[in-house]
Amino acid sequence: MLTFNHFNFNVSDLDKSLAFYKEALGLEPVGERKEAADSSFIIVYLGDGKTDFRLELTWLRDHPQKYDLGECEFHLALRADDFDAAHKKHEEMDCICFENPAMGIYFITDPDGYWIEIIPSK
Repeated sequence: MLTFNHFNFNVSDLDKSLAFYKEALGLEPVGERKEAADSSFIIVYLGDGKTDFRLELTWLRDHPQKYDLGECEFHLALRADDFDAAHKKHEEMDCICFENPAMGIYFITDPDGYWIEIIPSK
């Protein structure tokens, strides 16, 4: 049996991404921060404090340009306990990039352009 462990986003500015994920989604670093001996990469895992699933943020020293996300047809989804409060916060942060009222969901973008779906708790 296999179980989910983590999902990775490569980021161009680790500090900016850590601040965004804390403010927008309440995600905090969990576990050990991994730094290459030659400073070529830093990996930080983020968790929600409720599940074992982690988001891995990877910063690569030799990739200073923006990442090409193609058509951005992949995304991470988080369930909001208070959907209306989350929407209001994300609206104030000006990070909502797409809304689908018929489905009752919306998406936000992080500093690198990754899409994150916000869905209501059932």
